[in-house]
Amino acid sequence: MAAAGNVSFVISERVAEQWDLELDDLFVAIGHRFGRVELRRRMRDYVRGLLAPVARKNSWQLAEQASHLTPDGLQHLLAGAKWEPDDIRDDLQQYVADKLGEDDGVLIIDDTGFIKKGATSAGVQRQYSGTAGRTENCQIGVFAAYTTAGGRALVDRELYLPKSWTEDRERCRTAKVPDEREFATKGELARHMVLRALASPLPIAWGTADSAYGQESRFRRLLEQSGVGYVLAVPKSQFTVGCPRIEGLFAQAPDEAWETISCGNGAKGPRVYHWAAVRLPAVAEFDRQGEVPHRMRWALARRSINKPDEIAYYLAYAPLEATVRELVQVAGSRWAIEECFQTAKNECGLDQYEVRRYVGWYRHITLAMLAHAFLAATAHQAREKGVEPVRPLGPSSSQWRRFGDSWQLVVPGPRTSADTGADATR
Repeated sequence: MAAAGNVSFVISERVAEQWDLELDDLFVAIGHRFGRVELRRRMRDYVRGLLAPVARKNSWQLAEQASHLTPDGLQHLLAGAKWEPDDIRDDLQQYVADKLGEDDGVLIIDDTGFIKKGATSAGVQRQYSGTAGRTENCQIGVFAAYTTAGGRALVDRELYLPKSWTEDRERCRTAKVPDEREFATKGELARHMVLRALASPLPIAWGTADSAYGQESRFRRLLEQSGVGYVLAVPKSQFTVGCPRIEGLFAQAPDEAWETISCGNGAKGPRVYHWAAVRLPAVAEFDRQGEVPHRMRWALARRSINKPDEIAYYLAYAPLEATVRELVQVAGSRWAIEECFQTAKNECGLDQYEVRRYVGWYRHITLAMLAHAFLAATAHQAREKGVEPVRPLGPSSSQWRRFGDSWQLVVPGPRTSADTGADATR
């Protein structure tokens, strides 16, 4: 029923209860990864807290949300308990495949920064953070996201360890970095995640990433060898067949070569640019089956309509039947991972951890990704059922509120001082 003077609608108790049951089903699905009942309960409290309107989602405030007298139990869950976050990651990928998987799914690779003080948190140092747009004292996480028409979710993660860390084994041991963990570039971490995703139940037709990954030939070759199409951003200096720099392919393009195409909707409506595309020569090893071509290569350019000097470039590898408009849509899907980062940080506390050790980072990040995937799945279910944004149902029931493309579960529990603040529900 519509609320007077408000566009929100009341959601039924039955639907809210159904979503509570689905959250319980998710807990049951991963519960066997935690050997003791106390750990399972703490995991449930932790994830429910990540979904709740807690001002800052660290162990202290999550413990208060769960009515724990101290944060010791939740801190032990992250630091000392026996469970493998990689097992939860595998369960997460199965969950996302079941809830959001479609044959034309796109795997997206990108990294994000976590601003940190001090020098003891695993992997922290002064380094460039695209999140901050400058060099900061931070940790860098490399992530994979999965997106379809049904929704998008983070499905894998790796903590980047600079050489200043991997070359100092005593420092690594203090932060509980495994002795076998050696230096790996962000590109190498990305390739590991791609291989895991391709071995998972996720149906993947395409890959996309920004130029930091797209410019690496080994990253592109991995996708080609795996039979996965891609549209990858590359720098303007990228070498391509027929021209030493990709920008040279489009420098003399006639006006009719540029077509106005939307690459997807953004916060302010369709993202419309001028696009130009050039077919590139085939590479027999990857583009033919015997004498029969089955893949084609493209170079694409995206030009700002209002600022025509701003041009971005892409290399694409696609089935023969793929159209330029489809390639543009894949290119535009890369922004989905930015939206995942924003929602997971704002709604699920992805960046609000206070752990310093290596294993603690993986455990918090993985549980935050699980919470975010649950929001993505319930948002998809709500759209399919035509459920509208909701108003509070009362203190005794869980509440679901929609924020843009995501939903937030307001879990019943004790009120904190943050609940009365302006940022309580964000």
